[in-house]
Amino acid sequence: MLNNTDATGCDITCHPDDLKSRDFIQHPKVIVEVLSPSTTSYDRGDKFKYYRQIPSLQEYVLVDSESTLVEIYRRREGKMWLCNYYEAGEAIALESIEFQCPIELLYERVTFEVRS
Repeated sequence: MLNNTDATGCDITCHPDDLKSRDFIQHPKVIVEVLSPSTTSYDRGDKFKYYRQIPSLQEYVLVDSESTLVEIYRRREGKMWLCNYYEAGEAIALESIEFQCPIELLYERVTFEVRS
């Protein structure tokens, strides 16, 4: 189980119990991480391993910062997680909070660096 020394930083919460605490969020349904080249391995590996221990967590979202790609990991029965990939032209869906939007909305003001 995670404790307040394991906290990694979260900016938004909607759970009523989390609104009472100023220290850390304990009941996330969804966690969203924006991947960067320097954090990708950690976000996919050890950080996700810690997050999977949070009983309230239903979806873990990874937003690529170098291309139009979003990965959503959804908790299923037991320790099973299902991953869905969303690319340009598709709508992302967060089932746990009944949210949908075109992926382009997430990348609306993003300009990707052209690689040579």
